[in-house]
Amino acid sequence: MNKQFTRRSALAMAAAAATLPFASSTFAAGKPVLRLSSPASETDQRAVALIEKFAPAIASFATFEPHWNATLFKQGTELEAISRGNLDMAITSAQELAVFFPEFSIFSAGYVHKDAAHQVKVFNDPLMEPMKKKVEDDLGVKLLTVMYLGRRQLNLRKSKAELTVKTPADLKGVTLRMPGTDAWQFLGKALGANPTPMAFTEIYTGLQTGAVDGQDNPLPTVVDAKFYEVTKQICLTSHLVDLNYLAISKKVFDALPADQQAALLKASNDAAEFGRQNQLKKEDDLIAFLKDKGLDVYEPDIKAFRDHVQKLFLSSEYAASWPKGMLDKINALAS
Repeated sequence: MNKQFTRRSALAMAAAAATLPFASSTFAAGKPVLRLSSPASETDQRAVALIEKFAPAIASFATFEPHWNATLFKQGTELEAISRGNLDMAITSAQELAVFFPEFSIFSAGYVHKDAAHQVKVFNDPLMEPMKKKVEDDLGVKLLTVMYLGRRQLNLRKSKAELTVKTPADLKGVTLRMPGTDAWQFLGKALGANPTPMAFTEIYTGLQTGAVDGQDNPLPTVVDAKFYEVTKQICLTSHLVDLNYLAISKKVFDALPADQQAALLKASNDAAEFGRQNQLKKEDDLIAFLKDKGLDVYEPDIKAFRDHVQKLFLSSEYAASWPKGMLDKINALAS
């Protein structure tokens, strides 16, 4: 996203957009057209959920018009487009929202969400209301629901017999490929490893040659990229339960009658739940697949990892923008 698009410019855009026609000023069969832009492909679980569940549920009062593969707006510019009144809907991330609202970075830190169900509890809890309201007031964007992307796991070259990972201390000296940003590298260090940046396209060769000892990704990525061919174990750390938010223009949403707003919210939640269950089943199925391929698949001491990672994040600069006491409240919802 353009780093020059600051909160101040977002406010200016939101104010200007209030005087403009709705982004969904086009109509199909007398109904407003809700245009969504996303970099996801139409076979992505989020896309499937929206096409199969969301679109039919709102068809009586609105037409859902998705644009996949970033064909309408470039990835990272969707929130700006909604704020300007040029787009109706998007699938956005905590990382993207943190560009405007740093407090959202809490949801990109390790071990904040316990699992998919915990994500839903947090999103629907009153503790989220001030953050949601700020997004609406400052950016003109309403967050409708939370969508589950998957759990990131450790995928290592050595077998469990050679390296058994129970606590962060067991990862000392392990060279772990992580995405290149400072935040990702910090997460790798917090896990106890020696993180190193490497392009995604180089991971397979890096694992094959021993340039790196391991990598972290959700299991569907491990399988799709065939990393299981050059690794021997999966340590189910679940150190990041990744998410997206389904977002809509606040102005477009407010223009709908109350019954249609309620129907749209229900359709959003139903679609998210459909995609969530599909992704969870896929992850479970892939554990069996990876075991069949000869990989050791096991869970470490999750509490030891969570306590260690959260302690390091809380003492870092990343936590400076988090609302006071919010992590404790989030943790309490996991019980």
